[in-house]
Amino acid sequence: MTLEGKKIAILIAPRGTEEPEFTRPKKAVEAAGASVTVIGLKEGEARTNNSDLDPGGSYTVDRLVSEVSASDFDGLVIPGGCVGADKLRADADTVSLVKSFFEQAKPVGVICHGPWLLVEADVLQGRTVTSYPTVRKDIENAGGTWVDEEVVCDQGLVTSRNPDDLPAFCAKIVEEFGEGMHPEQARSA
Repeated sequence: MTLEGKKIAILIAPRGTEEPEFTRPKKAVEAAGASVTVIGLKEGEARTNNSDLDPGGSYTVDRLVSEVSASDFDGLVIPGGCVGADKLRADADTVSLVKSFFEQAKPVGVICHGPWLLVEADVLQGRTVTSYPTVRKDIENAGGTWVDEEVVCDQGLVTSRNPDDLPAFCAKIVEEFGEGMHPEQARSA
């Protein structure tokens, strides 16, 4: 599937986003033809982590969360990493941006601890998702149904558990971004 002409946002947290959950989805959507904008909390560079504790690479933040709107993009990727996801969910602008993607019925791909942002944005009511296992109770408390599968797609919302699931996750987000808006995505916003 081609993503030519599609604009995809990907979130990154300073010192905390899980490197493969950032780099591999970014490469997958770029390889399919999309332009990708790295959205962060601070200008400059953001460092990733590997296995939450080991230093990863450094990546340029293209735009600040406070400078963008969901209407600027065709889809959103939310990488995981316990530290990164926690930093992102603590930022009101990031939570508002995530909620806006759902309100506008745009596809969203979320992996590992990334569903914490969905909990904060209050967009999980009636949705079926997966995540890193320790996020399960948060998802259930937010009204979602948690399942243990490598990739789950619920009307434009794609979720996966961990870096081992990246091949399936990347293939599915490319497919969903290619399909475009999913009217049922807005049902939980």
